[in-house]
Amino acid sequence: MPGQPRSVAAAKHETIDKSGKAGATASSSASTMISFGRRQLLLPLLRPSRSTSSLRCLAPRLAPYSLFSSSSFSSKSSSTSKALDAFATVDPEDLSGKKPYQVYNLVNGGWTLPKRSVVMPDPLNGQPFLQLPDTTTDELRPYIDSMKSVPKSGLHNPFKNPSRYLLYGDISAKAAQALRDPAVEHFFARLIQRVAPKHYAQAKAEVTISRVFLENFSGDQVRFLARSFGVPGDHTGQVSNGYRFPYGPVAIVSPFNFPLEIPLLQIMGALFMGNK
Repeated sequence: MPGQPRSVAAAKHETIDKSGKAGATASSSASTMISFGRRQLLLPLLRPSRSTSSLRCLAPRLAPYSLFSSSSFSSKSSSTSKALDAFATVDPEDLSGKKPYQVYNLVNGGWTLPKRSVVMPDPLNGQPFLQLPDTTTDELRPYIDSMKSVPKSGLHNPFKNPSRYLLYGDISAKAAQALRDPAVEHFFARLIQRVAPKHYAQAKAEVTISRVFLENFSGDQVRFLARSFGVPGDHTGQVSNGYRFPYGPVAIVSPFNFPLEIPLLQIMGALFMGNK
């Protein structure tokens, strides 16, 4: 699918030679959410202890904070969804100039607002329907401090907190299960349509690709993603072993046309490997 990232895991591949040599190669990036006018910088501040946090990070945090069931959506959602009620804060069918919503930044597990916001026009009629945080450089200190708090060894790696590989496998499984709910699937498809010029089938396909990705990295698959390798040496007593290590603090700048798929694949790939 267009826009699908080439690499899954944001990890640097560090080769450790038992004879004392070391080398490193690298492969890509990842995620939170800071808005600069019409641009968004995503930095990962998911709390892995919450299995639903991956979905919370991807769904816009919009005001007012009223919950609603899928029965308030179109006829494409025929049944009430408890999974949807657990995190949804906006009805994409109701999002309009008459009912504009405020988007929030996410830092240290909390939703915050900068001093200013910019108004985004509805692509259907030009009416202001979203207010995006216009974060300025003098407001970045909480985000910078959050990223600096992550060690270069990451939050987990093959030698530290390996149980988190299994934790993220569980998170992926539960998030994929939620996306199998017709009401949740429709919810994200309609959110995509409100911010990107796509046919419903295209928007729904983006949700499907995202769900399949999460299914692929459920259970032990995150742990297997971090597999190491060993190579015999060229003399007695020497052998080379390679391990996948995180970068630590990482970021992703995502394009507008795949608002769910690309951020999710890149964010989760980075978090799988121990990055923040």
